[in-house]
Formats: sequence, structure tokens, C-alpha cells
Amino acid sequence: MNIVVCVKHVPDATADRRFEDDGTVDRVGVDGLLSELDEYAVEQALQVRERLGDDSEVTVLSVGPQQAVDAIRKSLQMGADKGVHVVDDAIAGSDSVATSLVIAEAVRRIGAWDLVVCGMASTDGSMGVVPAMLAERLGVPALTLGSSVEVEGDIVRIRRDGDTATETVEATIPLVMSVTDQSGEARYPSFKGIMAAKKKPLETWSLADLGIGPEQVGLSAAWSVVQSTEARPPRTKGQVVTDEDGSGAAALVEFLASKKFV
Repeated sequence: MNIVVCVKHVPDATADRRFEDDGTVDRVGVDGLLSELDEYAVEQALQVRERLGDDSEVTVLSVGPQQAVDAIRKSLQMGADKGVHVVDDAIAGSDSVATSLVIAEAVRRIGAWDLVVCGMASTDGSMGVVPAMLAERLGVPALTLGSSVEVEGDIVRIRRDGDTATETVEATIPLVMSVTDQSGEARYPSFKGIMAAKKKPLETWSLADLGIGPEQVGLSAAWSVVQSTEARPPRTKGQVVTDEDGSGAAALVEFLASKKFV
């Protein structure tokens, strides 16, 4: 089975994240890393390959700036077989619609594939719609938000846990699948995996390689844009409640009530 895993390089949530003047996220001036939710997708792809025990192959695909290659490298260190990086200046500012287009064309160029695995959402955009858009563009079924994955022959089955019920959904490959953070803890790269990743193939493609024009992507082609942004105000000193005469409890309750915490 040939498996493609879509991963994203996102700004570190612990870093000082900010927006550019055009309303796009600054992805160059801040530290980035492999989206945590995409680590679960890599893990599930590796587990499927291991359970099948045949000549299955896992290809990691990422669309993003030069730094996005770090997300691919970590996936290779975890155990993926090869990587593909789509990088082009025109992609900057693309929304989910354009991103799904680029990913779809990249998957087609990768060639014979059976399963595309995605995380449930990116930790920066949190849209969660790309897997469904990708399936529509590829003309295949979509199994989304799987908390467990089973593969039997050409049937892929997932368990989807909702707020009020759990359902089992299945489809026949080829298909697109997304998994949640409940699907299983992602493995850490071992020293052996880190060293082996240096020898694994990693290709770099541009929009021209995929037959996509620059007018089809980027901020000018986006269906949604950020109108304005405002920096988070600096943290201020909190209110201190003293209890010198036994009135501290009442003062604390009054404070909590004023903030509608009680």
C-alpha cells in the first residue's frame, strides 16, 4: 500500500507569534515545528505500514516555505520512507481552497497511491476542512476524524467519537482519511531513525512542476482574508487580596463575582 501523509510546518505556539502587514501569519520570523496534530497522522500511517508487513511505503508531503522542510525531516526521522516539499513564493497567503488544490496536484504527481492521511486540523489555522476538500478534488471517499484505524484488504475502517455517540465508518481505497489526537500517541524519533533520515529521498517541487498558475493561489486568490489584527495587550499585575482583619474571604468572593466567575 502506498500511503501519503500531509503534514504542516506551523509557528511554535510558545513563541511570540504575530501577523504580517498583509494579515498573513509570520512564518519566517518565528520558530516553527511539525504540527502536533499531524504527528498523529504520521503515526497512524506508520502503524498501517507495520501491520500490513509488506512493501508498503509512506511518503510525507508538505506545502510551505523553506522552513517547512523541517516538518518533513522529523516525519522521516519517525520512520516515513521519503518526502516531498512543495515550495513556491506564490503560495504565501493561500487559504484552504488553494492549499487543497496544491496538495491534490502534488498527490497526483506522486503517482500510484492508496491512502492519504491528514491530521484533524492544523494547530495554527484550526480549519479542519482540507481533508474533505482534498477528497473532493481527488474524487475519492473521505473518512474524517478517526480515533482508531483498521485496514482489511482494500477496506479502511475508522471509529469516530462524537459528543453523544460513537460510529464506525468504512470505505474502499483509494481514499482520504484524517485522524484525531485520540488515535494513538505519536512515537519519538530514535537515534537510528534520525541517522537513517539523512539518506532518505526528499524532492522539492514548485507550482510549475504541478501545472498550477500563480494566479490560482496566494492572498489574491483567497476566498477569506484577515481584515485587521490587534496585538495582545501586555500582561498586567493582578489584584492582591490581603486578609489582615478576616475580611479576605469576602473580598475574594466579591472579586470573583465582579468577574462573573461565581
